[in-house]
Amino acid sequence: MSPPSRLVVGISGASGSVLGIRLLTALRRIGVESHLVVSRSAEVTLAHETDLKVAELRAMADVSYAAADIGAAIASGSFRCMGMIVAPCSVRTMSEIATGVTSTLLTRAADVTLKERRPLVLMVRETPLHLGHLRTMTQLAEMGAVIAPPVPAFYAKPRSIDDLVDHAVGRALDLFGLDAGIVRRWGEQTEVLET
Repeated sequence: MSPPSRLVVGISGASGSVLGIRLLTALRRIGVESHLVVSRSAEVTLAHETDLKVAELRAMADVSYAAADIGAAIASGSFRCMGMIVAPCSVRTMSEIATGVTSTLLTRAADVTLKERRPLVLMVRETPLHLGHLRTMTQLAEMGAVIAPPVPAFYAKPRSIDDLVDHAVGRALDLFGLDAGIVRRWGEQTEVLET
């Protein structure tokens, strides 16, 4: 039984809210249903980094949940989906997921994703990393999560921030077997779709 074409998207308070925004746009374009949860810290970061209102961000998703709604569908392992991406993923969010001591719907949904053995991709946005961060990432990798920081790929000859964001988001979607047509791939002469 294959999972339905839907993905849980978490946006936490790390810098890089544009990653989550672009992810929602890409999922809509390729017909993958998005289930969004935004942390309270992410709402603050969104206001600092973009002109979007929280309601506008939520409207970009097919379904949106409040961070405090621990009774939401995505808090249960019986909710069938392809997995979850946290974009961006703060160190606090990463640490909660690693310990299993979850205080919000975002971290609960990530914990459920791991326990159900579904792909969990964490676009961790922090640098430099101290030993505690690295150990937490190792622990998460051992638990089955994929740590996928939004690292630029200069071989793609990015001309804008949008190009860098598209590449990072597109590569994260690759981990689910999804191609949004936004990645300039090494050794391929494909055209990248305009945003």
